[in-house]
Amino acid sequence: MDIHEYQAKDILSKFGVDIAPGALAYSPEQAAYRARELGGEKWVVKAQVHAGGRGKAGGVKVCSNDREIQEACENMFGRNLVTHQTSPQGKGIYRVYVESAMSISREIYLGFVLDRSTQRVMIVASGEGGMEIEDISLQKPDSIVRSTVEPAVGLQDFQARELAFALGIEDGMVPQMVRTLKGCYRAFRDLDATMVEVNPLVITVDNRIIALDAKMTFDDNALFRHPQISELRDKSQEDPRESRAADRGLSYVGLEGNIGCIVNGAGLAMATMDTIKLAGGEPANFLDIGGGATPERVAKAFRLVLSDENVQAILVNIFAGINRCDWVAEGVVSALKEVQVDVPVIVRLAGTNVEEGQRILAQSGLPIIRASTLMEAAERAVGAWSNDLKLGVNVRAV
Repeated sequence: MDIHEYQAKDILSKFGVDIAPGALAYSPEQAAYRARELGGEKWVVKAQVHAGGRGKAGGVKVCSNDREIQEACENMFGRNLVTHQTSPQGKGIYRVYVESAMSISREIYLGFVLDRSTQRVMIVASGEGGMEIEDISLQKPDSIVRSTVEPAVGLQDFQARELAFALGIEDGMVPQMVRTLKGCYRAFRDLDATMVEVNPLVITVDNRIIALDAKMTFDDNALFRHPQISELRDKSQEDPRESRAADRGLSYVGLEGNIGCIVNGAGLAMATMDTIKLAGGEPANFLDIGGGATPERVAKAFRLVLSDENVQAILVNIFAGINRCDWVAEGVVSALKEVQVDVPVIVRLAGTNVEEGQRILAQSGLPIIRASTLMEAAERAVGAWSNDLKLGVNVRAV
């Protein structure tokens, strides 16, 4: 789960990380009022969306008076911000963060991520902040420093000091840097984050270390331990299909294809998408319905897949290990009777009681296209969709 910049900054500040004064606004007039509350001569208006690259896309503006603030907000509110990290549709801007402008002498990149190869938290930093880490790794790879944290003891002071020295922090400011690094690490660890990124972390002309931007991502599977973090979720920034799926306990990722997938198991779902591509088709989604493919769960999956108007065929691929194929077949038949499905449906079953499951599908009286192998199922899904197009059939007349 992602959160907004202002939310991440609020969290980090509670762990001892210094941030610039700022306030949230939901209208141009409120933004101007927030600037007057903050005081000063210059302010930065930032669109709050779950994406990086906002500055290049016009989502960050430096303003010197009320008129400039209101004009900047008028150009932001209600539009979709398209960056290199969003889809072509972009993400809607419904709130902005007004922040006091800082006099900056230097910018640093700072990131905390899970390194799966070492199964440790990895700190990635660079003295070349203000640009994406991907660009830094390409243009100035020698500037990147890394440090792995031992989970049994956490981030130690000597490690933080080593990072500060490697980044060229002046001696008198090393304690500030140590406090910032340890605060970010504690936030990462205590709140079950999967990423904390501060870019840029700036050194001001008066020798303060300030988190000028911040991103945090959290492990969805650990949110039950942190209700205060769950409350920060902004569904307006999510794919509506993925949001609906999450609310129904399904793992779903929307794609741009036209063959919907209903599969049990993440690995099998990935293999199903690959096979559809190999057969010449394009998957419309990743959908893992899990081990308990009950009729109710299958029906939820069909409704979810059909909510994507691009779907023109559905491929159901179930391997019954924990389940049984006859139970799954009964669930598919029940779901098709309950949910209006007017696109070709291809079902491939394998595993326990597969013969009984195939018999149930065959005797259902429903127009189900059956397959015995994954490749056969993918080819029939692509073929059913292609044939309908050739015949001029409206396969999507919902």
